Amino acid sequence: MSYTKSEGYKALAFILTFLLYTSFHLSRKPISIVKSELHKNCSSVGEPATVVSSSRNSQHAPLPSLLSDLDCSWKPFDKSNYKQLLGAMDYSFLCAYAVGMYLSGIIGERLPIRLYLTVGMLGSGIFTCLFGLGYIYNIHSLGFYVSVQVANGLVQTTGWPSVVTCISNWFGKGRRGLIMGLWNSHTSVGNILGSLIAGYWVSSNWGLSFIVPGLIIGAMGLICFLFLIERKHSKFFPHPYICLLSLRPTTQNCCCPERLLNRGKGRGTNSYASSVFVFQGVIEFSLSLLFAKLVSYTFLFWLPLYITKAAHLDAKKAGDLSTLFDVGGIVGGILAGLISDKLGKRATTCAVMLLLAAPTLHGFSMISELGLGPTIGMLLVCGGLVNGPYALITTAVSADLGTHKSLKGNARALSTVTAIIDGTGSVGAALGPLLAGLLSAGGWDQVFYMLMTADFLALLLLLRLVMKELTSSKSRPNSTVE
Repeated sequence: MSYTKSEGYKALAFILTFLLYTSFHLSRKPISIVKSELHKNCSSVGEPATVVSSSRNSQHAPLPSLLSDLDCSWKPFDKSNYKQLLGAMDYSFLCAYAVGMYLSGIIGERLPIRLYLTVGMLGSGIFTCLFGLGYIYNIHSLGFYVSVQVANGLVQTTGWPSVVTCISNWFGKGRRGLIMGLWNSHTSVGNILGSLIAGYWVSSNWGLSFIVPGLIIGAMGLICFLFLIERKHSKFFPHPYICLLSLRPTTQNCCCPERLLNRGKGRGTNSYASSVFVFQGVIEFSLSLLFAKLVSYTFLFWLPLYITKAAHLDAKKAGDLSTLFDVGGIVGGILAGLISDKLGKRATTCAVMLLLAAPTLHGFSMISELGLGPTIGMLLVCGGLVNGPYALITTAVSADLGTHKSLKGNARALSTVTAIIDGTGSVGAALGPLLAGLLSAGGWDQVFYMLMTADFLALLLLLRLVMKELTSSKSRPNSTVE
């Protein structure tokens, strides 16, 4: 394959997988924007009604309560325990995502990535639209919304192992931290676009806040089917093979998994699966990601509502302001990748950012009530420090571990490794929003204490790897995972 063609395939894989996973996060974001619309502060509605009623007839005094119940909040989120109900919706999605992720990597490595990803994106589009149809058809059943969230969480697990496997097979380890840092900005870009799209309709017709992102991810699924090019490496084949637009890949246009397995039977086809848990670093990074992702996803699902309550802004303005957290996340992810490439120390880079993140979170909880200017600055800083370690572990570190020498050249293991690391992290992603819903009833300070504690635990879990990196005489990328 010529150099020019190879570079063209790399560019296509980079851009296309970036856009594909942007659409995944774009479709996850609306729920956090719509929360403040599902349960609104109805005092602004009740006060005018009170004035009118007192000037005309005292018998109309109950009117504010009637308006509050009927016009402001969306049943069943109109009750005093609305935070717990909203937290349960988050938990249902994220718990299904965490459980499904462990299976997704195993299933995904046995199927063509293009088809697996396409089916997942089409399914996610359908379930995201279904949530929005709850508004169109006036559905007030909590069971309906929870069921849709569970189904959506399961189909969304097809995304991450697939895109990481695809991009990692195209790019080597040389500048993986920087490349993955740039590429992983799709998470924040998706959150930003999801916030803006959902915010556009949230006050007038929140159903469209889900339906439009659902249609977008469905359309991206079709683009994936038509244009995604997969590169597969194999220890048994001297050159990479390209899986082009073929429903039945052949040995002429694709590396054949069956042949690879048959050729490797002497060592056991599943030997790499057990190796995943053995080589150094995977347990620590996975558990550290659990707490790092807990913090990141708590912001993802609860930040707009917090801004609405703390800064007294409407749903659209709060959603727009929350995008600054993701802007900071883009910069943080790129810096984490660049620094870890330069120093050759992935764990140390993550640890320093986690150490700085905890006091920054405390500062944000205090400054957010002082005005818009300080809030904007702290959102940018928090976004960088919170999402930097999360981005580095889920991309460059996962790719390093997935191509570890103990896997004996079996590149198909990368999907499983990625799913295990991100699946463990997703347990924290499920717990964070749930705990936020429970703790926020006693005040937002308790939520921030929980987030700071999670950051410190993520840091503690990396200390062994940090000490190994600092005491090692070698300074190169992946030093903790080789």
